[in-house]
Amino acid sequence: MLAFALKRLALALLVALTVSIVSFSLLRLSGDLAQALAGPSATAADVEAVRKAYGLDQPLWVQYLAWARQALHGDLGTSFFFKEPVAAMIAARLPVTMTLGVSALLFALLVALPLGILAALKPNSWVDRLALTLSVVGQALPSFWFALMLMILFGLKLRWLPISGTASWKSFVMPAIALGYYGMPTFMRLTRAGMMEVLASDYIRTARAKGLRAPAILLKHALRNAIVPVVAVAAVQLGFFLGGSIVIESVFALHGVGYLGWESISRADFPVVQAIVLVLALFYIVLTLLADLLNAFLDPRIRVG
Repeated sequence: MLAFALKRLALALLVALTVSIVSFSLLRLSGDLAQALAGPSATAADVEAVRKAYGLDQPLWVQYLAWARQALHGDLGTSFFFKEPVAAMIAARLPVTMTLGVSALLFALLVALPLGILAALKPNSWVDRLALTLSVVGQALPSFWFALMLMILFGLKLRWLPISGTASWKSFVMPAIALGYYGMPTFMRLTRAGMMEVLASDYIRTARAKGLRAPAILLKHALRNAIVPVVAVAAVQLGFFLGGSIVIESVFALHGVGYLGWESISRADFPVVQAIVLVLALFYIVLTLLADLLNAFLDPRIRVG
């Protein structure tokens, strides 16, 4: 297990290094940062002065090493627009995005796992058809449209939930449902397929022949093996929720990291954009690493592979 963990850790560090290089290079190669900072009406002398002031006149690899050295010490630069430390800005917005992402993941799992298990236990039944219908609808509905429908129904018509802000936990109910409903079909299909495969295996038939009770077979033997791919996808899905929440944050006026990224892109605030890309990529990498380790713990065969 230790050797497997070290290999996965080394791979995660290599991916993190690659992401940092690619994100840094793409932002620098996307256009003239000095011209963007100086403004469209700036003269050539003004652009050159900005280029020297921000070190943009140095070779790209020198700029990257300087930025990477600062990033390793927690300094992600200063916002061009807000004139504030980027790390502090992201830290202030991150709790909103984390709360939204985790809430969306919990909603998706709490709905998808029971439906997937019931669909596997009763294939071709009305439960199975209901699960399939929800799966198709979940992937077909645009998230922003679904969010607006929730807002109109539960916020404006019934007045059960607030339609914006982060004043209480109620403010995250509709955003979590709107964001989590899109990821729910994946969990449901994986759970259904995994459970059907495991329930048809020899050791499940042996357990039934020994007289074990159905709940014990289902929870102790079948679900543990069927849940392995769900764990891996859940980690990736949480990273998607964190990085792809910009639409939901905009609709419900949740000022998280996603909304900050949209603001920064529209204002050409490159240090903030670059830092957000790096932070969200690190979340993906760490979550994937944890999922690999948990899967290896649940299924020892993975360690050999």
